[in-house]
Amino acid sequence: MQRFVKKMVDLMREEKLFSWQGGPIIMLQIENEYGNIESSFGQKGKEYVKWAAEMALGLGAGVPWVMCKQVDAPGSVIDACNGYYCDGYRPNSYNKPTLWTEDWDGWYASWGGRLPHRPVEDLAFAVARFYQRGGSFQNYYMYFGGTNFGRTSGGPFYITSYDYDAPIDEYGLLSDPKWGHLKDLHAAIKLCEPALVAADSPHYIKLGPNQEAHVYRMKAHHEGLNFTWYGTQISCSAFLANIDQHKAASVTFLGQKYNLPPWSVSILPDCRNVVFNTAKVGAQTTIKSVEFDLPLYSGISTRQQLITKNEDLFITKSWMTVKEPISVWSENNFTVQGILEHLNVTKDLSDYLWHITRIFVSDDDISFWEESKISPAVAIDSMRDVLRVFVNGQLTGSVIGHWVKVEQPVKFLKGYNDLVLLSQTVGLQNYGALLERDGAGFRGQVKLTGFKNGDVDLTKLLWTYQVGLKGEFLKIYTIEENEKAGWAELSLDAYPSTFTWYKTYFDNPAGTDPVALDLGSMGKGQAWVNGHHIGRYWTLVAPKDGCQEICDYRGAYNSNKCSTNCGKPTQTWYHIPRSWLQASSNLLVILEETGGNPFEISIKLRATRVICAQVSESHYPPVQKWFDPDFIDGKIAVNDLRPEMHLQCQDGMMITSIEFASYGTPQGSCQSFARGNCHAANSLSIVSEGCLGKNSCSIGISNLIFGSDPCRGVTKTLAVEARCRSLPNAGFSQF
Repeated sequence: MQRFVKKMVDLMREEKLFSWQGGPIIMLQIENEYGNIESSFGQKGKEYVKWAAEMALGLGAGVPWVMCKQVDAPGSVIDACNGYYCDGYRPNSYNKPTLWTEDWDGWYASWGGRLPHRPVEDLAFAVARFYQRGGSFQNYYMYFGGTNFGRTSGGPFYITSYDYDAPIDEYGLLSDPKWGHLKDLHAAIKLCEPALVAADSPHYIKLGPNQEAHVYRMKAHHEGLNFTWYGTQISCSAFLANIDQHKAASVTFLGQKYNLPPWSVSILPDCRNVVFNTAKVGAQTTIKSVEFDLPLYSGISTRQQLITKNEDLFITKSWMTVKEPISVWSENNFTVQGILEHLNVTKDLSDYLWHITRIFVSDDDISFWEESKISPAVAIDSMRDVLRVFVNGQLTGSVIGHWVKVEQPVKFLKGYNDLVLLSQTVGLQNYGALLERDGAGFRGQVKLTGFKNGDVDLTKLLWTYQVGLKGEFLKIYTIEENEKAGWAELSLDAYPSTFTWYKTYFDNPAGTDPVALDLGSMGKGQAWVNGHHIGRYWTLVAPKDGCQEICDYRGAYNSNKCSTNCGKPTQTWYHIPRSWLQASSNLLVILEETGGNPFEISIKLRATRVICAQVSESHYPPVQKWFDPDFIDGKIAVNDLRPEMHLQCQDGMMITSIEFASYGTPQGSCQSFARGNCHAANSLSIVSEGCLGKNSCSIGISNLIFGSDPCRGVTKTLAVEARCRSLPNAGFSQF
């Protein structure tokens, strides 16, 4: 470990990456959440923490070192917070700043599970509270979602996607309103910077039973740091919080009245004017979709597929297929007595380990089963992650779970029967103490039950072991090796087959939109494109219950709150980076374990086609207005600013239609808006004139913009749904 860390620090120093060298690195981390498991190692755990800290500091990196979730971080190593909320966190010394190294804006998704979603109102509340109460540094986990290509996903059972409900998704698309609302939040905090960095600590003011203010004021000798803002200098910034989970509150702060929504923070850069409230989301909502459904039939262009999609003319060459042998397939097999631990045998070179033996069944056993009306069964005390049981080459049953008990009935013929147990990992254990002892495969007793003369102890039999799949080790998924597999054409009416390889070719879709592979028609397996391993796929379906129709952001968040995707497969789309693709004849290879329909696999383009927004008169003007030079110089007064709706398509697209627009009292939400009792008749024309044909547009929220007040004495809201389309000169298909 010391050699590795020293090597990394030396490399960074050689490349002049540290801040004192003019580089971007301002601090380093040693260990990650070791404090959560330290007690498992007793005194040696404590000694290790001290050693790791001293070792890191001794490397002379010249920037601070941190340990997150390490309350006993020694010396000048800073202990930092990870979690959903860190506003109450304090380091173990007053000499250390308060750091938030992992702000969890989502959570992990597992096969067969719901998709966690953290509302941006709550996330913004957590961040604002952190800085309100003296926080110094905050970092999102994750800000940019990713993809666990290959076999890198852990858990076990974590899905291939690592989207994590992040502000930017794994395809590189903005996830609004999360991205836009957080952008506004940090702009508001930036306005407070002069006071935040000058004050040693905030002044606390209790405003009510669940309401409070924290005020940052500059000291006299810091007056030179003041930020000029609409003709005056900022020497005071404040955060007003309402931590009540249910009720809004009206409070008085420095002689002025402020209305605070429940579970929210208002930010006042000048201790007077609110520029942002965490519960008031003015950012647009984006609806991402997949389009250009391209059936994967080789020898035909993308354009031809689009033209003839609803005809039968495009089927010119079918998928190719080859079976994976359910038996010993290489000279690298070996035979020993007993059941071996999975990872000790595979060395994680493959998910798969075959256990092969022979079972003799007598006439007496057959008669016993018939007379007793019972079946023999494979019984295992404990197993992880997937077990496939084959008898005489046929799949008899499967068991899924993390160290679960197995009772799998089997059917034997008279005489000798081939029994094959295929154990599989679906990602390795990625957290906790003593990871090296977790292992995989089987634990405890492994036996056959139901025989006339008693149970058969399988640990006393001779077993032949084979690591991995034949196609895997022959690399038939690569461009160079795939022709050696002996592929045969797959007929349209072929019966779905287990442990089968499929291949086809496809053209690179036109344009620059991210590419997704739709594997919703398949079962479980792995996929490769031009030899690049996309990752594991699995169409396990999430439970039908446990999702909330209306997500209430108020109150402490947990990973089961505001879940989505109930009753649907956890993941069906798989990211194919465009850098992996060539113009045409891209090789797609699929390993299918349980049986699926490859003819329904398709390539799709992922893009934001629908954008919506709802902004009312009660919203605050755009935070960016406060950075306007005319505003800073005092040429525009704060009272002249009004709320605005901002709409923007992704790069390379423009607003081509306004599906809904209503200024008044519209009802519903994005894609389900409806007019209320109050509606300005010119709403659609005003929005259309300001937005159509543009990549982005802004519409003011005021009666002046819409010509008159459609309903006096009522707070008006503008709701808009717009559609985005690729620009004609962007190289996209115009179908």
